[in-house]
Amino acid sequence: MTSEVTGPRAVVAGSPRRWVRLLPAVTALVLGVCLLPATGILLTEFYDLMAGVGAVLTITQIAPLLLAVVRPLPAWGVMFAADVAGALILRGAGVPEHLMWPFPSTVIIAHTAVCLALGLSERSRTLLLVWTATAVANVTLLFFAPHGVEARNLLFTVLGGAALLVGGVLRERAEVRRRLVEQETISEAERARRTLLEERARIARELHDVVAHHMSVITVQADTAEYRLDRLPPDVREEFTSIAATARNSLGEMRRLLGVLRSSEETHEELAPQPSLAQIGQLVDATARAGVPVDFVPCDAEVPAAVGLSAYRIVQEALANVVRHAPGARTQVCLSVPEPVDGARRLDVLIVNGPPPRPPAAPLESSSTGHGLVGMRERVRLVGGTLELGPLPGGGFRVAARLPLSEEDST
Repeated sequence: MTSEVTGPRAVVAGSPRRWVRLLPAVTALVLGVCLLPATGILLTEFYDLMAGVGAVLTITQIAPLLLAVVRPLPAWGVMFAADVAGALILRGAGVPEHLMWPFPSTVIIAHTAVCLALGLSERSRTLLLVWTATAVANVTLLFFAPHGVEARNLLFTVLGGAALLVGGVLRERAEVRRRLVEQETISEAERARRTLLEERARIARELHDVVAHHMSVITVQADTAEYRLDRLPPDVREEFTSIAATARNSLGEMRRLLGVLRSSEETHEELAPQPSLAQIGQLVDATARAGVPVDFVPCDAEVPAAVGLSAYRIVQEALANVVRHAPGARTQVCLSVPEPVDGARRLDVLIVNGPPPRPPAAPLESSSTGHGLVGMRERVRLVGGTLELGPLPGGGFRVAARLPLSEEDST
């Protein structure tokens, strides 16, 4: 069991840009280096405070800038208490009429910077409480103003509030953008998952026709066995009857399953017979008529229906991608059954296209036959084969599938 340890978190630490993450620390360092000596000189030389008192006030009023990079709220608390205490000390020591009170200009700059850090890191409720405390303290001190109240005496509250507002708006904007990115990531993952499920359902619907054909043949053969074969023993005849009944029940179950798969969408076009290896030549001819020169090497080998259907769909999707993304590119389609390796027979499907004669300004819109690479991978996985695809070094794309011709040959 592990427990999460939370520590100081720098302002805008979640930004993907390195310079943005470094900006608060660099700004605090620059302000600290500039304001520390300026405040010390201002308090001792112009406000006539003793050197020791001026040094303590300078450190407590300016040094929290460095803490504000990782702990803006505690830094504001230390600085706010020091600012109020400093205002009272200045009031007791006597303030020249031409100088600002209750807060010197350098103190206002440091306070504004800390408020900006607060706005970038704290919630809106905290920011409202901080501004309220600042305003109450500022207005209360003005009742003891030595030389009357002027508009500049409220700069501490006005500039601090503006910094809180700007920081809060920037933080909310960054949070909204982060949530949008997260939502887009989740949506993309859900879209990919839905695409995969839709393609699997589509493959299952197509394979239904293939399997149903074989089951129908089994049923017919079992039902007609007693008429085709002479002098069958009664127990054998009963066995054939049982086989036919089981096959019919299986067909009924498959039809119910297909009804579930088709209940959520219209699939009228899938009622047609499913294509096989023999129809790939027609597919190549149709692609050639669309302006894509295709060199086709057919294969006359007998392959299982599921393998032939998978090969057809892979070629179909690959050629559709050529039409959409590389119109006019020279394309090769090769089907072959090489010599068995270790007794394993397979069908090799290779589709290779070169670069288009003229790079299209944008992919051509065309009706897709599936879900692209997702569908190819699923069809290859279904028959236990392997798939290699990717761009070629000189331009173009290559799709190579190896489909076992029997379950024993699957890899």
